[in-house]
Amino acid sequence: MTVTRKPRVDAEHNRRHLVTVARAAFADQGLDLPMREIARRAGLGIATVYRHFPTRTDLVAAALAEHVAACRADLRAALDEPDAWRALSGTIRRFAERQIRDRGLNEALFGSHPAAAAFAEDRRAHARELERLVDRARGAGAVRAEVSVEDVHAGLTAIASLQALRPERAAPSTWRLVDLLLAGLSA
Repeated sequence: MTVTRKPRVDAEHNRRHLVTVARAAFADQGLDLPMREIARRAGLGIATVYRHFPTRTDLVAAALAEHVAACRADLRAALDEPDAWRALSGTIRRFAERQIRDRGLNEALFGSHPAAAAFAEDRRAHARELERLVDRARGAGAVRAEVSVEDVHAGLTAIASLQALRPERAAPSTWRLVDLLLAGLSA
């Protein structure tokens, strides 16, 4: 007989709180933020952090899981949007918003961070859903007939590249690029 214990309510609360704090900290300041700083921001001891997340990669993976879940929800909402242009343009705008807001997490997800490997299938699923959005927009005449999913990918890659700019320059440059991209795609 195996005995399993339910996590204590306070322990589960601490875990969720740590993930929330870490997600915000990593998004804002990058993945190199010391674990002690995350513990301090969470108002918890470093031992509590390590009890829940024995390695930095474990904590990054937990923060990424929330990030990926939010992206998944955004894409589902876009697929449910009846207006093909609003669905595609909204997806591009939300991608840009996440590039601005979640700089460190995007670096992990799209870079070579060990925690990103767990989300490879999610990235492939997101790519398939984006292709559906582009196909639907093209079929509805919402985008120019020659627009391909590769064109949209190139635009998203260009948007992502702007995160290398200083934060105060990244946001206005990103939104300008989004406006240019959408104007170029629009029928």
